[in-house]
Amino acid sequence: MPVDPNAATQTFPPSPPAGRAPGPARYLIPALVAAAVAVALGAYGKVHDPAGTAFNLAGFSSTGAVKSWLATVAVFFALVQLVSALMVYGRLPGPGWSSTLHRWSGRAAFLVAVPVAVHCLYALGYQTYETRVFWHSLLGCFFFGAFSAKMLLLRAERLPGWLLPIVGGLVFTALTIIWLTSALWFFRTFGVTT
Repeated sequence: MPVDPNAATQTFPPSPPAGRAPGPARYLIPALVAAAVAVALGAYGKVHDPAGTAFNLAGFSSTGAVKSWLATVAVFFALVQLVSALMVYGRLPGPGWSSTLHRWSGRAAFLVAVPVAVHCLYALGYQTYETRVFWHSLLGCFFFGAFSAKMLLLRAERLPGWLLPIVGGLVFTALTIIWLTSALWFFRTFGVTT
């Protein structure tokens, strides 16, 4: 069978009409995924029997110090995310590589936050015995749910211009309060130690 080297190798579906508004599922699916992630993490943390510890790194005096420093690094990268987002949206002047900085600082913040969350869920569980701990547990679950929604929304087309900044702001705010109720509390209670 002869092959035509000039033949199209892939066909693409036709583009949707330009004036057609996106359906509600475009927003509902990320919201449902966010809720499912947050509830699943909270449920696991609540029903799981806390192990007391999940990891420790050489050079640190305790798992609390490890978690506090990793959380601080995550917040640093989240601040870089905030500034680079303001550059990307034209609110601050910035270099042409602002969007690359935004993407990579977000990846770094997430990768540093994951071991902290794993330790919190596995070693401590979802706790509610005092207000600070309750908010920390609640917002920890919310953070990963909101982050999941943001990642899904990034792939969607024709989003309203306000949506990603709002969801990104929720992710940033949740991470900041998580840090305030954990790392800052740890540093104020036990001192800035390694």
